[in-house]
Amino acid sequence: MTEVQTLAAFVHGAHYSQLSAPAVEQLKIRILDTLGVAIGALDAPPMVAIRKLTTALGGNGTATLIGGGSSAPDRAAFYNIGLSRYLDFMDSYLAPGETCHPSDNIGAVMAAAESADASGKDFLTAVAVAYQVQTRMSDVAPVRANGFDHTVQGAYAAAAAVAKALGLDAAQTANAIAISGTANNALRVTRTGNLSNWKGLAYPQVGKEGVHAALLAQVGITGPEQVFEGNKGLKETITGPFTIDWSQENLESVLRTIIKKHNAEIHSQSSIDAAITITGQPGFHADAIKAVRITTFQVAYDIIGGGEEGDKRHIRSKEEADHSLPYMVAAALLDSEVQPQQYALPRILSADVQALLNKVAVAPDAEFSARFPHEMPSQVEVELTDGTTLSATAATYKGFTSQPLDWAAACEKFQRLVTPFADDTLSEQITRSVLELDTHSVRALTALLAKVPLQRRIRAAA
Repeated sequence: MTEVQTLAAFVHGAHYSQLSAPAVEQLKIRILDTLGVAIGALDAPPMVAIRKLTTALGGNGTATLIGGGSSAPDRAAFYNIGLSRYLDFMDSYLAPGETCHPSDNIGAVMAAAESADASGKDFLTAVAVAYQVQTRMSDVAPVRANGFDHTVQGAYAAAAAVAKALGLDAAQTANAIAISGTANNALRVTRTGNLSNWKGLAYPQVGKEGVHAALLAQVGITGPEQVFEGNKGLKETITGPFTIDWSQENLESVLRTIIKKHNAEIHSQSSIDAAITITGQPGFHADAIKAVRITTFQVAYDIIGGGEEGDKRHIRSKEEADHSLPYMVAAALLDSEVQPQQYALPRILSADVQALLNKVAVAPDAEFSARFPHEMPSQVEVELTDGTTLSATAATYKGFTSQPLDWAAACEKFQRLVTPFADDTLSEQITRSVLELDTHSVRALTALLAKVPLQRRIRAAA
């Protein structure tokens, strides 16, 4: 068997009964969290434009668009993943050399599962497959250092999970994974320099193509059977050698992922916690800040602190703001929170936050770096104009692997995000549908998602 065939055998053999009760609970929490983040982005300008395009393109209508309407599964996957990605408030997985967001796969799996009229148990199992494949490949086959985006591993995870949701056999699954993996090797420039809309759309593209690859495999199209180990395959061209014994893998990787506390890039979470702590300390006055010094781990410095992925102090868009540690900490010090409203363009361009972010200096620390990814240590120091220095440190939070988010906390975040769009009755119905996913079909959930209004409610806005 080739390596993609052994992976396909693992995917095909995956079954709901293999999931532990904690894994099922956390999968449901991830699905609820992802749907809340998606609903909260329904009126974001890029998503409004994409919805218009999706509607204009049409489709066979077998997959629901969040907010109503339907399209072909691959187009629905692109739109729904785009929604869940736009706010940058989704879950994360921290590997030593790679960071990814496994919940990015949920929109693709949901579209495929609905089109196949899959059960909720089948949906949960397919999502678990996505988490397992993407996290394990991120562990042993990182690509960021070679100039490629973390969506590279996602191409294998999305196709594997969609194949599972569609009920493909092992040979078809292998072909789906091979097609998707061969065709989707994205460049890291997506997340360097001045960031564009594509920062939030790179994974929706991979999810869409993962669905399309599985549909192609379903009708008999084949892919390179040595996509991993072959001449000019993944290992030779991008990752170098790696080994995963898929016969020994389980479906529990969701337990190794974390959920964001703040609406911000994952590596910023502890710095934001520390900054918010400082705002409550005696003597703090935001208008008296002279300088801000952040000490963090190397990965955070490289990606969002001004290290290898470029300066993070010229901030003019939402995409740039949520990947700028100086901006996010400045917003936290001024507003005592970093939530979706901190990324409204008037807030981004306001004089106070623009002035403060340019007073922020970020530096990596070797001891902090050694503690990553088991912790995300950070220290924030604020020097005031009278010479006073205030400081705070943080390393973990509720939602981290050491403090998993529980259902009640997940519902609280969901409610906060969906309140502008969905009334209490619909919100409760969606929440309960996710909680009881293992007792009904996916279509029962998507029927509720179709009822969410596309526009913010007047009452909520007022």
